[in-house]
Amino acid sequence: MTHTSVLLNEVISGLDIKPDEVCLDGTINGGGHSEAMLRQLGSNGIIVGLDLDGKALEKAKVRLSGGKAQVILKQISFRNLDTALIDSEIKSVNKIILDLGLSSNQFEESGRGFSFQKDEPLLMTFNNNPKGEELTARKIVNEWDEENIAQIIESYGEERFAKKIAHAIVFTRGKSEIKTTTDLVKIIKEAVPKKYQTGRIHPATKTFQALRITVNDEIGALKDGLVRGFKSLSDKGRMAIISFHSIEDRIVKRYFKELSIEKQGKLITKKPITPTQEEENMNPRSRSAKLRIIEKISK
Repeated sequence: MTHTSVLLNEVISGLDIKPDEVCLDGTINGGGHSEAMLRQLGSNGIIVGLDLDGKALEKAKVRLSGGKAQVILKQISFRNLDTALIDSEIKSVNKIILDLGLSSNQFEESGRGFSFQKDEPLLMTFNNNPKGEELTARKIVNEWDEENIAQIIESYGEERFAKKIAHAIVFTRGKSEIKTTTDLVKIIKEAVPKKYQTGRIHPATKTFQALRITVNDEIGALKDGLVRGFKSLSDKGRMAIISFHSIEDRIVKRYFKELSIEKQGKLITKKPITPTQEEENMNPRSRSAKLRIIEKISK
């Protein structure tokens, strides 16, 4: 399945890429944004692509093989983009894109439990080869106490039945370990009211989102990535962030506002750019996307 990059034209237009610039894609995923950036770059340009998922990088390598610019790929989180740049002997970058959404490939092909529509192990790690000590969704649902499980489901999933779901998880694991996505979906469905099961979104959507955000420390990674990304920008460099969750968007909005007030950055987007109705119809997963762009002010 080919991943459809969200707000692709709006990102490329907003970043205003020049042929000899250095561009960083901190979440290369399916490689769509990078491929579009590559078309804007000449032989002196560079693209640095980062991802924790080694399989995503393998696909990106193939997809980006036909451009003129140099392509550097690193298996590392965008929260450590400064380290990736040092390793690549790059002092600063002109353009940064962070697409915080999960790619279609990760949903459909990862086998790591991102989708509640497949029977898979409860991992939910961005790293395609997690070590034994790494946090997984399976560890959370089987080892964390009920209060903490409820808290993350309520905070990161904005799930109104968080306490009922957490209670059901702890009750069920007392009888047998929760191992797969199918196990967890069954628990969630039985914990929520019948009416909730036939709503616009699947009853497991918000719980799965909360677990994924927790497992990958997505909020902490975003905060680190924003600070280190902006610091890595050259003068008049631009950073574009696509968020899919209200918590993420608030963090981006707040940080960009602070930079603007402190006269360090200029808001290219006064309000977030959202997908057109046409894009939403073609790619329903884009419906909650918000794009914000900032430019670094010359010192």
